[in-house]
Amino acid sequence: MDYRLCGRFDKLRNYFPDELNKPTKNDIHILGNIKNYCSNGESEETGCKTDLDKINGGCLWLFEQNIINNIDSLSEDKFKIIIIYIMMWLNYMINLKKDGEINNLNDFYTKYIETNMYYTNCKKDDKDCNSTLNDKTGYDSFKEFIEKNRYLLNISFDDVSKFYAAFKSLCNLYTELDSNDTKCKKCLESAKEFVKKYDELNVSDIAEYSPYYQILSILSKDYSNFKIYCKDNQVDCNDIPLLSPINTTKKKLQSSELNFEDTSSSSPITNKLIPVNNKELKKNIIYI
Repeated sequence: MDYRLCGRFDKLRNYFPDELNKPTKNDIHILGNIKNYCSNGESEETGCKTDLDKINGGCLWLFEQNIINNIDSLSEDKFKIIIIYIMMWLNYMINLKKDGEINNLNDFYTKYIETNMYYTNCKKDDKDCNSTLNDKTGYDSFKEFIEKNRYLLNISFDDVSKFYAAFKSLCNLYTELDSNDTKCKKCLESAKEFVKKYDELNVSDIAEYSPYYQILSILSKDYSNFKIYCKDNQVDCNDIPLLSPINTTKKKLQSSELNFEDTSSSSPITNKLIPVNNKELKKNIIYI
């Protein structure tokens, strides 16, 4: 996590708020290529006609700004973590803006992702970047990454909302850092807010390697990395509070904890992920 990543999410929220009934005077169509991303990519139509169109355009814009534009400099782990954050935003916004026809990520995937060339073709300055994408992640496209990692979003909307709120608090730490304020008083308040949200999520008996555990681990690691970020920017952040360890349990995951919506327990994804002691599972875990 860094200032640039969080700044892109902040900028998108200025054009497309993540709260119901929050007005904005900014036209999302003037934000980069979003007006082109709103369609499925194969029609000649441009422009966002519905909130779900805006979610699709916003998702692709986040991919472009955070990944495609920096694809050569991103490490494999950072690449995957950025996509997880984008998927968290996507899941949160779908639940916030569901319209009766599109109510979850599976519905959204079918309408907006499955046949959309922008999710399958990686282009940077009109040059193909799919091979670089594969070198970094082992996946050939954003579509494949989303498809294979949808299990990470198999958590309740209440939990999604809490994770997303924690993510926003964590981003505040990075965007509020000011090298002219060597004690970063704003950072201390934001850190306390994040720790409070983290503690609410750090319930008892969290199954190791579960989607819940992985996302909480990512947030925890990026919070810990903030002290390094402070040092790099010559700011003293030694007073920010520490996080408690994640309350894990060694129990095996149930298939229902890893299935996403109608994904069956016989699917390749589920078979690959259910046995916690399986070496193949651990290869798919995002270690942080």
